[in-house]
Amino acid sequence: MRWSGQQVLDDGIGEETALPGLRGLLRSVRTPEFAGTVFHEVEAKSVLNRVPSASPMPFSWTVNPYRGCSHACVYCLSGDTRILLADGRTRPIAELREGDAVLGTRPVGPDGRRVYVRTSVLAHWSTRRPAYRVTLADGTRLVTSGEHRFLTDRGWRHVAPGWCRSGRRPYLKEGSVLRGPGAAAFAAGTHGPGGVPASRGSGSRGSGPRGSGRREDGPYREGYLCGVIRADGAPGRTAPGESFPSEWLELEALGRAHHLLAGLRAHAALAVGAPGERPALAGVVGWPEQPSAAWSEGFVAGVLDAAGEVSGGALRIVTSDEALMRRAADALRRLGFRVGVDAGPVRGGRSLRLLGGAAEHLRLVRAVDPAVARLRDLDGALLEPPPAGGLEVLTVEALGTEIPMFDITTGTGDFVAEGVISHNCFARNTHTYLDLDAGKDFDGQIIVKVNVARVLERELAAPRWNREPVAMGTNTDPYQRAEGRYRLMPGIIRALARSGTPFSVLTKGTVLGRDLPDLTAAAADVPVGLGVSIALLDRGLQAHLEPGTPSPGARLDLVRRITDAGLGCGVMVAPVLPHLTDSSEALDALLGRIAAAGATGASVLALHLRPGTREWFMAWLAREYPPLVPRYEQLYRRGAYVDPGYRRALGARVVPLLRRHGLTGAVTPALRGVPEQAPDPGPEQLSLL
Repeated sequence: MRWSGQQVLDDGIGEETALPGLRGLLRSVRTPEFAGTVFHEVEAKSVLNRVPSASPMPFSWTVNPYRGCSHACVYCLSGDTRILLADGRTRPIAELREGDAVLGTRPVGPDGRRVYVRTSVLAHWSTRRPAYRVTLADGTRLVTSGEHRFLTDRGWRHVAPGWCRSGRRPYLKEGSVLRGPGAAAFAAGTHGPGGVPASRGSGSRGSGPRGSGRREDGPYREGYLCGVIRADGAPGRTAPGESFPSEWLELEALGRAHHLLAGLRAHAALAVGAPGERPALAGVVGWPEQPSAAWSEGFVAGVLDAAGEVSGGALRIVTSDEALMRRAADALRRLGFRVGVDAGPVRGGRSLRLLGGAAEHLRLVRAVDPAVARLRDLDGALLEPPPAGGLEVLTVEALGTEIPMFDITTGTGDFVAEGVISHNCFARNTHTYLDLDAGKDFDGQIIVKVNVARVLERELAAPRWNREPVAMGTNTDPYQRAEGRYRLMPGIIRALARSGTPFSVLTKGTVLGRDLPDLTAAAADVPVGLGVSIALLDRGLQAHLEPGTPSPGARLDLVRRITDAGLGCGVMVAPVLPHLTDSSEALDALLGRIAAAGATGASVLALHLRPGTREWFMAWLAREYPPLVPRYEQLYRRGAYVDPGYRRALGARVVPLLRRHGLTGAVTPALRGVPEQAPDPGPEQLSLL
C-alpha cells in the first residue's frame, strides 16, 4: 500500500512519531487524505480474536483489521457546489451517489506535478457545520466549513485557521492561489444547442442522449450537421455528404446527426441503406457568410465527433481537408480558443491541436457539447499551473451560521469542486494499552493490520479451526473511511468464504457498498450476516455525536442497496441515548424508515459506557448537554450498563413499535441460519462506537 503522504518517521514532527513499542510496525504515515490522523501500518502475527467465554455476545470470534476509527472527520461543502464528473459534466455535491465517476488527481514525480484521473465516489454523507465563504478573483464563491482544505500553489490549506496535532494548521489567506481548471472551465456553453444558454447544473442523472432536454434547432443544428458531414467519410472525397455516414462515424455522433436531421425536409429522403438512396446534402453543409457563435459551437462539435481524438492529454482534430481545418480553426478562434497545427502528417493529415491544456479542453467540451464520450476524457492530462489572477483568494469570511454541508470520499482522496481541487474529509478503550488515550488518539492514531487477509487465510487453514462464526464491526468499524484506501476487507471476505467460515459485518460506513459483489458471492458459499448501525434521524444531533459518519439517509440507502442485492440486512438502533434519542416519537420515526428500507430486523439497544468510552462520552456530554450530566451519573452509577429500570422502560416502548412496523427483534450481527455460540442473552447493550 503506497500512499501519497510521507512517513512520519521522516519528517520529525514532534509528537506525530511512530509508536516505539508497537509490535510489527512497518511505518507510520501521515497522508493529506486524513488531516490530523496518523496511520501506523503493522504486520500482525494473528488476526483471529477469541471472544472471552464470559461475554454474552452470540459469537466466539472476531476479526478487526483496524484499531481506532477514522470516522471522526469533518465536513466540507454546501449542497449546491458543483462537482466535476469524469465525462466533463457537473453535478451538485448533494446529488452525488456512491459509484458515480468523478475526476480527481494524483501526484506524478517528486516536483509536485499532478495529473487528472478518473475515480469513483466511495461514500457520501452530510451534516451541519458553521459556514465560511471563500471568494476568488474570477468571481467563484465557495461555501464550506472552516476545516475543509483546498490545493494551493503551496500545498493543501485549510479554509480557516486552527490547530492540529502538529501545531497551527496552514490556512487560506488573501492572495493564496488555488489549483484547478478554474471557473472558465466550469462555465456552460455561451449558447448551447440552438442558442439556448445551458444550465448551471449537470442535468438529469439518467443515461439519455447528450443534449437531451435542450433545444437543438437553429444555428447550432446547422453548424453541427455541416461539421459532422464534412469531417466524416474517406479522405479525398469530392462531394461533401456523398459518403455520409461512413463506417468510421461513431454511433453517438450518428445518433445525434439523425436526431438533428429529423427537423429537416431532407430527412424524409435519407436512408442508411444502399448508397443510391442517399440524397445530396449540399444544402445542409453550406458555409454561412457570417457564422454566429451558436453555429460555430455546433460546427466545432460536429467536426470533433467525426475527426476528433484525445492523445497525450491533448484534444486534436485530425483531417486531410485543408479547407475544413481552416474553417475549424476560425470557428475555434471565434469562440475564444487558441489552436496550433502540428508539423508533419498525422494519420494521413495534419493535426489541429487545442492549446491551453486540460482547463481549455474542459472549457471547450462544455461549450460545444460533442456527442462522443471519449472526447471528454481528461484522464492523464496534466494539472496546469493556475491562470494568472483567476484563482487568487480575495476574501475568506465567516458567515456566522450553520448550514447543511456534504462530503464525499473518492478513490484518489480529492475531487474538483467549482473549478478548484478539493480535499476529501474522512472501541476506544482498546487504545489505552498502547499508551494512547481513548479520545483524540482513538480518532487520530489508527493501527492498520496491512497483512490481515494473508494471516487470516493461514489461520483459517489450520486443522484446529472449526469454522465457527466470525463477527466484524463489534469493536471498530471495518468499513471506516480508511478502508477506501487500504482495501483490506475484500481479501478478508474471500478468505472466510473459501474456508467455509460463516461471518457477519456491522458498520456505520457506506464503503461496504463497494464490496456488495464480493459479499453476494460469499453468501452463495457460507451464511453471511450484514448489519448497519443507525442510531437516530436527527441530523443536528448526529453532527455532534457522530461527525465523521455518513448521514442517516446515506445509511438507510445502504440498507436498501444490500436488500436489493438479495442479502438480508439487520439494523442496530444503537446506541440509544437516554433523554436524547429515546422518545417514542423518535424511535417510531426511525423504525418506520428502517422498515421502508427493507431491513429484515432491528435491535434497539441502550448506550453502554465501558471504561475509556465512559470518560470520553461524559466529557462530550458536559460540553454539549451539561444539564444531563447528573442524570447520566445516576443511570450509570453501577458501572458500564444502564440502570435495569431504564432498560425495562425502554423495552416496553420498543416492542410495540417493532410490531407496528413488522420488524423482528433479531440481535445483529447474529448470523442468519447459523446456530449461535452462546444462549441468547436478550437485549444487549453496545458501546458508543
